[in-house]
Amino acid sequence: MSGNRIISGPETFDIDAREAQVVGNPRIGPLTAEEFTDEARQLVAETFAQVEAIDKSDIPDIFGILFKHPGLYRAQMQLGNELGRNGCIPPRERELAILRVAWLSRAPFEWGQHLVYGKNLGLSVEDVERITHGSDADGWAEHDRAIIRAVEELMGDYAIADATWDILAKSWTEAQLMELPGLVGHYLMTALIYNTLRIDLLEGNSGLRRR
Repeated sequence: MSGNRIISGPETFDIDAREAQVVGNPRIGPLTAEEFTDEARQLVAETFAQVEAIDKSDIPDIFGILFKHPGLYRAQMQLGNELGRNGCIPPRERELAILRVAWLSRAPFEWGQHLVYGKNLGLSVEDVERITHGSDADGWAEHDRAIIRAVEELMGDYAIADATWDILAKSWTEAQLMELPGLVGHYLMTALIYNTLRIDLLEGNSGLRRR
């Protein structure tokens, strides 16, 4: 039945149990310094392009793991950069969508990292709490509620419903409407990879408890 998997209210779960399941003791170990190929070194340069001196000993293990599939990493990075730097969805609204993806995916790494980005872009403590309670929560502006609802529909029914589309179309361009499913798909893919590989949280990232 269409829509029967859509979660529009609170997605409650045991945070400690979830993080024990998907964080720590990565299933694939990182490359050692001796194992870095020319392609991996190029990925280091591309990833840390703003850093003048790159010391491989300072590279977080996450990159040493992801560089074991350089083609996948490069494609993921390129799409992420396109959506983040050149995307047409306003940054605050983009982070609203990403955070709902992260919460529904129960993805500690993605939630913790993007919560910082979202708050820097203007998401309030109340916004963050509402994200965990979904599109049914009180207090959403109509457009923001539709963004959250669209994420829920994409993850639960693999399509945006007409009513949600019509609200978004009041203020978004066709390009923005096209971009949203791609954005959700990209960050769902990232959550699936990080959760499955059990990627460790970076320093300062407190995972799903972060607010």
